[in-house]
Amino acid sequence: MGGNMSDNLLTFKGMLNNSVEIFGKNKAFSFVGEKAITYSEVGRTVSSLHLFLEKLGIKPGDKIAIYSTNMPNWPSVYFAVTSMGAVAIPILPDFSTEEITNILVHSEATTIFVSDNLAHKLTGIEVKGLKNIINIEDFCLRNGNESSPVFDSSLSSSTDYPVDPEDLAVIIYTSGTTGKSKGVMLLHRNICSNAIAAKQIHDIGNNDRFLSLVPLSHTLENTIGMIIPFMSGSTVYYLRKPPTAPVLLPALKEVKPTVMVSVPLIIEKIYYSKIRPTLTANKLLATLYKIAPVRKILHRAAGKQLFQTFGGELHFYGIGGAKLNFNVERFLKEGKFPYSIGYGLTETSPLLAGAPPSQAVLESTGPAVNGVKLKIANPDPKTGEGEIWAKGPNVMKGYFKEPELTKKVLTDDGWFKTGDLGIFNKDNFLFIKGRLKNVIVGASGENIYPEEIESVINNFKHVVESLVIEQKGKIVALVHINKEELETKYQYLKEEMSRVVEEKIEEMLSELQTQVNMRINKFSRLNKVVLQSVPFQKTATHKIKRYLYY
Repeated sequence: MGGNMSDNLLTFKGMLNNSVEIFGKNKAFSFVGEKAITYSEVGRTVSSLHLFLEKLGIKPGDKIAIYSTNMPNWPSVYFAVTSMGAVAIPILPDFSTEEITNILVHSEATTIFVSDNLAHKLTGIEVKGLKNIINIEDFCLRNGNESSPVFDSSLSSSTDYPVDPEDLAVIIYTSGTTGKSKGVMLLHRNICSNAIAAKQIHDIGNNDRFLSLVPLSHTLENTIGMIIPFMSGSTVYYLRKPPTAPVLLPALKEVKPTVMVSVPLIIEKIYYSKIRPTLTANKLLATLYKIAPVRKILHRAAGKQLFQTFGGELHFYGIGGAKLNFNVERFLKEGKFPYSIGYGLTETSPLLAGAPPSQAVLESTGPAVNGVKLKIANPDPKTGEGEIWAKGPNVMKGYFKEPELTKKVLTDDGWFKTGDLGIFNKDNFLFIKGRLKNVIVGASGENIYPEEIESVINNFKHVVESLVIEQKGKIVALVHINKEELETKYQYLKEEMSRVVEEKIEEMLSELQTQVNMRINKFSRLNKVVLQSVPFQKTATHKIKRYLYY
């Protein structure tokens, strides 16, 4: 491996060694209100983990899953796995047992680190080749016996693993509802170069304090909320509980974060539950609020208050993962809140575009990040809109074991087709216009793939076909049932038949909702199942004309 400093930072091994050397005494990771672990301690834990993993027979190239809520040990495990040349498989905490099984099987994982609060989802899981289940809190083998190796923090590995920027670092599964879940293969160079480029948008240093809200298995949090602070000598604080108001408010007071990364949901909730009601508390205020100059004055005052609620020291609040509500963004802008919108995908490690808070433009995600090229493919001659294509050192290697899927999205000369529609303004700021296909974006920014939920529904008895759509922010399944089958079943009840069939259909739909929701992740769950009494309209090739039902 070259001695070039920047080349050295393009692997997790190089980055880890660099940060441990420079920022040794700094606090690296901590639970809010608890004792932090320092950069030196992260370095020592990583080396002890190397030895422990060696004793378990793990070699470079082996796949190691991380299925855990956010905590200080999460980054240590991630850096330990990637800096020894093994491949990390981060799994979202919300994934169901079925999805986890699919991912473990598809990725060929031999080992999984799991947190106490998620371990119940692994009970009775049968995955051939999965040898080790390790508690992430204390690195104890959950499935060990007397003769199993034991983690010892006083011992460290003497092996020097060669790691190259072109080596595979992680496989991230964007969803796992079906066996056809897509595993995005990211190299060391992909993620490290993206962290270096993103860091140039807004300066982050060793006095910065991050408060983490998004799962570390989400690329947004992983790159922006874990790797950037680690490169910079900053401290990251984690919550022991989900970020509801009673948990978040005291944490903000205690940590006084300078940097946060979030999906739109959190700030939208604050705006609609706390800020908007006070701005329109009575008829007079509500009328005044409609006058632009008055609204700006009110927003400025509310913005100052919000800034104090967040601890009063925030200089960067990054928002990504889904589209931010226009009214909320206008409030943040007029309230001079230091927000910044980023755009990216798991496939691009993730960041493609972003601007610092001082340059935020309403409804834009800013210009392309350093080193990344963006273009609009086949723009509409009238609107200039077209599919956004991206090229750069952060673009994935491809989908694991899916050469055909990879070919669909990666051109021979390295352009990645994002599937998103966009347009540039004269300053080269990007505006996203929507998803080319029909992905539904969940409240916390998760991608929900209707086709995957439909494939689960369509497996049920008496279901002919289904269509999953979003209606007023709710996920609704339209289900077409084979009514004749049911009528045949109950024809002996001559007089009452139609009433019985109606009742049975109601029962069936409610049972269907329960059963489907048990099989898919939390954020894809159906809010409602509705009977589609007539067959769906279809194209010549028998595909449902989806757009008719949106």
